[in-house]
Amino acid sequence: MNAVEIQVTSDFICPWCWIGHHALSQAVAGVLERTAGHARVSLVYRPFELNPDMPEEGINRQVYRTAKFGSWERSQVRDAEVAEAGARAGLAFHFERIEITPNTRLAHRLIEYARTAGTDAHQFDRLYASIFEAYFSHGQHIGLPDVLIDLAAQAGFDAQAARVWLASNGGDAEVSADETHAELEGIRAVPTTRIGSTYIQGAQPVAVFANALDNELTRAVAHKC
Repeated sequence: MNAVEIQVTSDFICPWCWIGHHALSQAVAGVLERTAGHARVSLVYRPFELNPDMPEEGINRQVYRTAKFGSWERSQVRDAEVAEAGARAGLAFHFERIEITPNTRLAHRLIEYARTAGTDAHQFDRLYASIFEAYFSHGQHIGLPDVLIDLAAQAGFDAQAARVWLASNGGDAEVSADETHAELEGIRAVPTTRIGSTYIQGAQPVAVFANALDNELTRAVAHKC
């Protein structure tokens, strides 16, 4: 069977990206279980910086969100809605712990490092999900190299190699190229998930991702025949 490519375009400060990633992961696991592992899926993560002009040190979250939504109170209402949706998905959002809205360039570059490190898909996915959790559940500043290196080490990557990568320009050109590709592909918001030829916008329920994956797998089988 030809592998079905799943491309996920997201940013680590987007809460719906974490919720969507969690739902997609459940959908993929369910399909693999139903097919006894015979389905072939290739999962690719693409970067998207919601705030490409964010200062490297980030911005105080209350200041940033107040400017974005017109008031801190309105921002808190949005946070409560996201936290409720996250809780239904089994994810813990603790916005009250977040002090800084970070620049996410380093986080995307770390993912590029992980992609080139030759590790297994499960290790890669652990790191990817852990960046969301570090930010949204624990309020960690994911724009800081030390925070990202610790997450890489916890996921089983070589901490020193990750440190050298982030201290250089490793992955920077690749992130820029991927973002340009996303723009040319017409992606203007995240999360955007492409399953085969099917584009899915937003953090959809597990069933939406599963149905799209089932349809693409059916096409792959038909194409092989």
